[in-house]
Amino acid sequence: MTENLFTSIREGERWFISQFGEDETFDATKRLIHLWDREILLLYMNGLVDGEVLTTLLTEMQYRNELYTSNTDENIDKALMDYFPYHALEIVKDEDSLAKVILSGLAVFVMKDGFTFALDVRSYPGRNPEEPDTEKVIRGSRDGFTENILMNTSLIRRRLRATELRFEMHETSVKGKTDIAIAFLKGAASEEHLDFVRQRLDQLKTDGLTMTDKSLEEFLFKQGFHPMPFVRYTERADICAAHLLEGHIAIIVDTSPSVILVPVTLVHHLQHAEEYRQAPLIGTFIRLVRFTGTFFSLVMLPFWYLLSTEKHFVPEAIKYIGPNEWGEVPLFVQLMLADVGIEILRMAAIHTPTPLSTAMGLVAAIVIGQVAIDVGLFSSEVVLYVAVSAILTFAIPSFELSITTKVFRIFLLVSTALLGAPGFFIASAVIYYYLCSLKPMNVPYLWPFTPFFPKAMLRVLIRFPMTIDDPRPFITDSPNRDRMS
Repeated sequence: MTENLFTSIREGERWFISQFGEDETFDATKRLIHLWDREILLLYMNGLVDGEVLTTLLTEMQYRNELYTSNTDENIDKALMDYFPYHALEIVKDEDSLAKVILSGLAVFVMKDGFTFALDVRSYPGRNPEEPDTEKVIRGSRDGFTENILMNTSLIRRRLRATELRFEMHETSVKGKTDIAIAFLKGAASEEHLDFVRQRLDQLKTDGLTMTDKSLEEFLFKQGFHPMPFVRYTERADICAAHLLEGHIAIIVDTSPSVILVPVTLVHHLQHAEEYRQAPLIGTFIRLVRFTGTFFSLVMLPFWYLLSTEKHFVPEAIKYIGPNEWGEVPLFVQLMLADVGIEILRMAAIHTPTPLSTAMGLVAAIVIGQVAIDVGLFSSEVVLYVAVSAILTFAIPSFELSITTKVFRIFLLVSTALLGAPGFFIASAVIYYYLCSLKPMNVPYLWPFTPFFPKAMLRVLIRFPMTIDDPRPFITDSPNRDRMS
């Protein structure tokens, strides 16, 4: 054959040693085997191939001598490839591709004349699909994405059995060789948005994406020090499939259990699958409660501080608002210590072994909280309002948005403490202006509030029945907004 990568097996062996060293890494395996009385060099990464499948194929092949005797020496390479009809085969034509397929878990056969092909017998280590801890539902599927990109694409394909579903494979990073798949529904996704993602992936220059999807987000959107999340992460295949039907684009990064969804707005970070697992009226109620809770998680603490320090703003009917005893510690310092303290407790709970986390929470909530009140460090109302604000923050489905809400809340609190009522409203206006200025992928972040789209706004606030025709969102810029055609 004319597509030989090497001139001989020995040249292929020397190339492998030059790349991975001679016995320098135990998982880089090269074996000289004999099939049909013919010497063949087998190259693979131990741990990334399915050893049982590979052994079975090679063992059975020892007894297929009739294939060897019925072919001339020139056609033996083709006969060997034809023996693997049920496995993906790839002829390797250059050394860069050879390194890629070996590191991806394919088994490479180098023939006597240097002809080289790769056999897909990959078996990546990983866990089975299970329900994500961050996106649990009362009713719904219990499978979620894993760290295996092939399994993740299969979970999506299982829910969208459409010929228009596409998975574009891209490879990025110089050293890590990370596989990235762009998933979209042809005819539903915007070509402009697809070109944006493709161009950013092509421009990506880094040695590796060890933090996978989060690193990719910062490269795709040049995030810098922006606190707001520009993409939505999901570990649920049903949520990903629903967004693909709406014309969104999913970006799947190998070794990450989270899938990136773009383009998104602030509203997408406040939606949850539970709203669509209940009756429309119940789903609407849950959605409105979540929106209200998110708003109060941002403004309740600084607004309570404003009313507590500016008593002339408080009507007679609610004069009870504010601590009766101020104590030795300033109220602003109490709020800051309590708010930051709860965040530290949250981080401590993450790093605490599960059997001890419950005990730690009880100690922190009962012992530390009560003692802090008794000694006069905190007033009881401070503990109450800080705890309610924390609970409201935890109700936000997006972890990234919940952390950002805490940052904005501290900004509001500091501005209120420095300037009083003008500081509170000026800081609120600054936050609103900042959100209005964000346009990732040229999509207004506060859509449909700003710019105002009445029909879209109604669909955001109300969870309409599935039987009512729901066009694809305007922000996806879909070439075909009619989902029923």
